[in-house]
Amino acid sequence: MSLPPITRDRPLFIFDGHCVLCSRGASFIMAHDRNRVVQFASAQSELGRAVYEALRMPVDDSYLLIDELGVHSKSDGYIRLADILGGCWRIAAVVRVVPRQLRDWIYDAVARNRYRWFGRTEQCRLLTHEQRSELVVDDQALWEQLKRG
Repeated sequence: MSLPPITRDRPLFIFDGHCVLCSRGASFIMAHDRNRVVQFASAQSELGRAVYEALRMPVDDSYLLIDELGVHSKSDGYIRLADILGGCWRIAAVVRVVPRQLRDWIYDAVARNRYRWFGRTEQCRLLTHEQRSELVVDDQALWEQLKRG
């Protein structure tokens, strides 16, 4: 998938705030990102919806990771996230040996069934109050890129 050139100095992980699996995944990443490198936003937030619209992607197609290299999604995004988190998380990058088409097929199968298998909840309800307060709701530089889009 070829995505428009949107970048961000500090990585931003945009996830489905209604999906139990996605919210728990974001919470897990927040808990294990000891250096607080990654920031988070809900796909249902105004900023999140604007990013998906600029990319011409449905909100439920994939989470997004935006960093200085651009936009990453599906399995490539998780590999990039492991690189960003560093340390023992880099071991997860071993899945690079699996062809992207197969990795993304597995990703898509889980994504298609995530509400049925894991459930659906209110917006970011599974995040702690502290985690919800850390969600990015405004980013002037990102808004400017989206306007130029």
